[in-house]
Amino acid sequence: MDQDENRQWLLCPFCKNKTRTMLREDTTLQNFPLFCPKCKKEIVVNVKNNIITVIKEPDA
Repeated sequence: MDQDENRQWLLCPFCKNKTRTMLREDTTLQNFPLFCPKCKKEIVVNVKNNIITVIKEPDA
């Protein structure tokens, strides 16, 4: 019951819409490939303490 209150949707850093990933308060992600179904972008992000940081990688 309390688990749902501690979770929130991970939002796309570009369009600010919900992605298909949920975060808990204690979730830490590093180099996570986040896909946004609305803007169709895949972004590599780090998440710590519910703060999203976009990682810019050079194109191959």
